[in-house]
Amino acid sequence: MITLASDFGSPYPAAMKGVIRRHTDAELIDVAHDLPRGDPRAAAFWLRFVLPEFPPAVHCAVIDPGVGTDRDALVVRAGAHVLVAPDNGLAMPPARALADAESDVEAWTVAVDDPASETFHGRDVFAPAAARIRAALDEVSGTSNGSPDADAVAETLSAMDDLTPASDPVDIRFTEPTVERDDADGGGGGDGEESDGDLVAVDGEVLAIDRFGNVITNVPGELIRGRDWVRVNGDLTPVAETFGAVEPGERLVTVGSHGYAECDVNDGRGDGAFDLRPGDSVRFVPDSVSL
Repeated sequence: MITLASDFGSPYPAAMKGVIRRHTDAELIDVAHDLPRGDPRAAAFWLRFVLPEFPPAVHCAVIDPGVGTDRDALVVRAGAHVLVAPDNGLAMPPARALADAESDVEAWTVAVDDPASETFHGRDVFAPAAARIRAALDEVSGTSNGSPDADAVAETLSAMDDLTPASDPVDIRFTEPTVERDDADGGGGGDGEESDGDLVAVDGEVLAIDRFGNVITNVPGELIRGRDWVRVNGDLTPVAETFGAVEPGERLVTVGSHGYAECDVNDGRGDGAFDLRPGDSVRFVPDSVSL
């Protein structure tokens, strides 16, 4: 299959599908075409969350604020998966999530002829590249489930004339929260993994906001799960497993399906209630700690 993801809305993805269909009859699956506009970092977060649910596939993702500039077109192998995307860091977080190990991720740049348009490389560059790769992989003997294994995918990509190894692709790394613990010896907690002391505070960052207004942070859910209350940037907020645990319109902190702590409102928007936007700092303090 080929999956498609973009910030294009409609009807632009249909043109990409038309191009792909001229070269392959692969199954086409839309991941999303309403990813945050011009925001590769937020899109990378969502693709890191969604793409591991798929069996091996070619994933064509285009969130490309640098379209028409000298940024490269990139192909990334992640195990038996292949990502086709602009070289702006978009592909790397999902690639690491798809691969068994970071050493099983490798990248190539795509040789690009003069595209028909300098503003629609989704149609003129990335869709054709995804189709060529899918067609090439169709010629490879599959494993028992019909898909080429990681070694076969690597050999196929290495043999394609229009791909050149990428020496230093742009990367996006999501920051880790800073965890402060009350150690018995008085030491700090760092990232929290070296200490079993009581949690004092977690300083994190807002990664993304979904269409419901839920504020998704980089704070691992296990740090807040099971607590009754936390202070979010100083404001006391209940911790709940479900939205329905609080009254409509009330704020809560919960753990989303992605495993991170969220700042939400039952039947409302957490971004407005907590006054948080992507990239903002957020501090969680357990209710038993004096501020």
